Amino acid sequence: MSAQEAEGEPAPEEGLSLIEEGARMFLEGLAEDMAPAMKDLAELAESWQPQMREFVTQMGPALSELLDKVDDISRYHAPEMLPNGDIIMRRKAPAEDGPGEGLLPPMKPGEDIEI
Repeated sequence: MSAQEAEGEPAPEEGLSLIEEGARMFLEGLAEDMAPAMKDLAELAESWQPQMREFVTQMGPALSELLDKVDDISRYHAPEMLPNGDIIMRRKAPAEDGPGEGLLPPMKPGEDIEI
């Protein structure tokens, strides 16, 4: 009999299995608590499926074309709607770009970056 067993402490393997059992019980309880919310989410996603499919069908090509024209979306402000209904995306000034923007000189075609 080890000193741990004599003092009433579980052996290391037994302690680990108790922790594992506690974690398993916690996760099972969490899954049971989340089940109704997950069911509701699945039903909501199913009800949105036709509208999302239609949106992707209609807007997919336009969004793809927009992304081809916009080099880096982080270099633009959030889109704005003008009073006449037009939507514009203003490019940020160089000082407004995030950290690290504009620190490297532009690369020439075929030039490699040394790492």
